[in-house]
Formats: sequence, structure tokens, C-alpha cells
Amino acid sequence: MRRRAVDFRRPARRGLSRWIWTLLGAFFVAGLVLFALQHNHGGDEMRKPATDKSASLFKESHRNSNFTEQMVSAMSYSRQLAEQMILAKAYLIVAKEHNNPHLAWQLSSKIRRCQLALSKAAMRGEPIKFEEAEPLIKSLSSLIFNAQDMHYDIATTMMTMRSHIEALEERANAALVQSAVFGQLAAEALPRSLHCLSVKLSLDWLKKLPLQKLADNTRKYPQLVDNNLHHFCIFSDNVLATSVVVNSTVSNANHPKQIVFHILTNGVNYGAMQAWFLSNDFKGSTIIVQNIEEFSWLTPTYAPVLRQLSDADSQAYYFGNPQDTKDEPKLRNPKYISLLNHVRFYIPEIYPQLEKVVFLDDDVVVQKDLMSLFSIDLHGNVNGAVETCLEAFHRYYKYLNFSNLEISSKFDPQTCAWAFGMNVFDLVAWRRANVTARYHYWQEQNSERTLWKLGTLPPGLLAFYGLTEPLDRRWHVLGLGYDMNLDDHLIESAAVVHFNGNMKPWLKLAIGRYKPLWDRYLNRHHPYIRDCAVS
Repeated sequence: MRRRAVDFRRPARRGLSRWIWTLLGAFFVAGLVLFALQHNHGGDEMRKPATDKSASLFKESHRNSNFTEQMVSAMSYSRQLAEQMILAKAYLIVAKEHNNPHLAWQLSSKIRRCQLALSKAAMRGEPIKFEEAEPLIKSLSSLIFNAQDMHYDIATTMMTMRSHIEALEERANAALVQSAVFGQLAAEALPRSLHCLSVKLSLDWLKKLPLQKLADNTRKYPQLVDNNLHHFCIFSDNVLATSVVVNSTVSNANHPKQIVFHILTNGVNYGAMQAWFLSNDFKGSTIIVQNIEEFSWLTPTYAPVLRQLSDADSQAYYFGNPQDTKDEPKLRNPKYISLLNHVRFYIPEIYPQLEKVVFLDDDVVVQKDLMSLFSIDLHGNVNGAVETCLEAFHRYYKYLNFSNLEISSKFDPQTCAWAFGMNVFDLVAWRRANVTARYHYWQEQNSERTLWKLGTLPPGLLAFYGLTEPLDRRWHVLGLGYDMNLDDHLIESAAVVHFNGNMKPWLKLAIGRYKPLWDRYLNRHHPYIRDCAVS
């Protein structure tokens, strides 16, 4: 049988296979489409709960956070309102400058409503609610949009804003100066409770003659000149502060009966000091109170600071109107030129028979036994003190005027400074080096206040230059009268903590975190302390 030619053969089988492959391809494409649709539908279903969940979490976070947390959160309603208010205030100024009272009134009204809502939220301590915030945000946004649509002249607007910023800066600077003056006045003022205590004790001194006789007998105590005992000096006109220093020292001493306190005060507070320390027992320690006005040798002829006290310029500087000079208010505190503050440079003459003493300021609290201070080897130096150059800028150039040739030629500006407040003085070495004469020289050189301006530390740095032995930092920790961020472990390890600064522990300005360190040594059971409501 003859085969047909190739061109005349039937294509039946090949056509069938093409249709099969076409149908399979169509089914595959349809399957892909259905799969894609199903996948997208499932994704939507999954995204919807996630979105709902995030929204609910956002609302939940608004409910759970307090007002302060909301103000620092970039997503909070309170923060949004506050930022819109700032922008609205800027446009309010611009609207007033361009004589658009209607827009200015609308902006003012909305700003007041926002302030009211924020203040209510702050008072109740809870975050602002969505229902409260939404209408305010929308209405304020609309007003800001309208203000932007006014197309104010940009250059004029910038000049206006700049002038207002400069005016605000001037007001802020004036407020800072005024605040500093008020703070200094508050620090210098004697609290009513302390005045009450001093008056009651002074009356006791005047009325009770046995106290006066007992005071005369204390002058004859042999312990006062016994170099085998431990002698502490405190120079102060504050009865309560001195009492805390003494009480904290004996409370932490292993052998308080071996301690002798030499308290020096002025004539005004002499009776109150005597009445307090003669009427109270301090664990058997010996206490002598002296009146600085009885030192006949301490005259203007001998002491430069007394000459400066009587100088008309010094009187005007320290006791005049605080706003008559551009100097900082703290530089004009009269205590910096008071004799009671400068008498520390005359310790060897006040106690001619003593060989070593520990000097304590009246704003310190003793937390450890200090007896081992007397056995520290000062290596021939006069002054044992804690250095403060670990703190920022506490070197000689911070306290002294090194543009003065005499200062710059004799002292190294990078020398580490140290602190008064807790010092060990070798009086034998002091007399040998004639430190008091050094002090006199520099005090006279500074009669015009050109070498330094503040306190007794600068002349101390000059007088004890090359004669100071650094002590372990834990003996004396400073800053409790101004620094709110001292390390707790450092305070706990300190033998003496010092409330240097304006925030003294007996003032309402005191830093609350440190005040209990001082309060624990206050004799609250004494009737005068209760009557005078000493806090």
C-alpha cells in the first residue's frame, strides 16, 4: 500500500495535542489568578487585625502614660498641642504686627483653650484624652493654615520675630539676675527660727548667773592646752549649726572625752553660744566658747581685713545696693570680709600653746571618727586638705587673677586647689613658716580687689602655697549646698560632708536629698528647738 506524501498526511493527532496544551495553560493561569486573589484577601485580613492592634496599643499607651511622659513623647496629644501652641503664638505676633485683629483674636482664643486643657491634664496628673485633644488640634491647625495662607512678607516677619526674641532674651537675663539677687538675699538672711533660738538662749545667759560663773571656770580647764588631746576649732555666729558640728563629731568618735572644742564667736552671739553649750552635755567632751571681741591684739593696725572693713569703698561694695555694681551678687556677700571668717589665719596666735588642730566650718557634718587625722604625717607641711582639682576648673587660675604680674610670676596657674572646711593644721610648722605674715602681705595687695574677689580661699591658696599636704578625698566631700547630683556612695564613704553653697541645711533653700544628714544630729528634744519650730 502506497504511503501518502508528507504534505497530504492528516494532522489529527498534532492538532489534538495543541488543544490539550492550550487548555492546560489556561487552567494554570486561572489557578495563578485565583491564588493571587486568595493571597491578597488573606493578607488584608491579617493586616487589618494588626492595624487595629497597633491603634489599640497606641490608645492604650495614651491611657497608661502620665502627663509628664506624654509631654516628652513625640506621638502624644499633649506634645502635639504644645507644639501647635508655639507655632500659633508666632503667628499671633505676626498677625498683630500686620493689623489683623480678627486672626489675632482667634489665635489667642484657641491658645487659651489649649493652655486650659493642658493645665487641667497636668493638675489631675493624667494624659490628655483624645476627645479633648482632637477638636483643639483640628481647629488650631485650621487657623494656622489660614495664617500661612495670608502670605505675609517673609523678611518683615523675620525681622518682627527677631526683635521679639531679643526682647524676650533681655527679659530672661533680667529675671536671672533678679533671681540670683533674691537667692543670695535668702541665703544671707537669718531664719526666724534661728533668731528665736538665739534670743531665748541670750535671755538665759543674762538671767542665769550660775552659767556665767561656770563659763569663767571653763577658761581654767587644763584640757584646753593639753597636746595629748584632740583639739577642734569652729568659728561661727550660728548656734544651731555649731551644735550640729559638735554633736556629729562626738557621736561618731570612739573616745569623745579626749576631744576639746574651741568655739569662737562674736559679741552678739557669745551669750547664746555659752548658754547652749554649758546647758547641754556632749558625751563628756570639753567645750570652750570665746568672744572674738576680747582679743585686744586683733586691731586694724595688725589685721588688714579690719582696715578694709572700715574703708568707705569696701563698705559701699559689700553693704550697698546690690544693683549698683555689675559683679555677681555672691561676690558681695559681707561674710567674705567678716573678721569671723578671716580669723582662721590667726589660729597659732589664738592658741599659742597648741601644736596641732583640726579646723571645721560650721556647715559640715561629721560622719566618721576623726581621731586618726591627728596621726597623719604632713611631711613638714602646714595644712592638710582635700584637693578639689578633680572637679572642673578647680585650679589656681580659677580663683586668682593671673594677668597680674606678681601673681603670674610667683604661682603656677595649673596648681591644684584645695578646700577649707576640714583642715589639719600643724601649728608648729605654721609658726616656723610664718604663714600669717604671708596672708597679711597678700591681703594688703588685694585692697582694690584686683587679685581676687571672693572669700578666704584665694588668700589661703597664696598663703599656704607649697605648704599643703593632700588628703584622701573621702575625708572631706563638698558640694551638698549646691550640687544635687552627688554620688550616694561617695557621700556614705565620707568622713565629713560639707554643705558649701547657698543651700544650707538650716534654710528652706536646702536640698531635700541631703537635709536628713544634718537633721539627724539636731537635738529636737530640746524645748527651745520645739518652741522655735526649728526645721
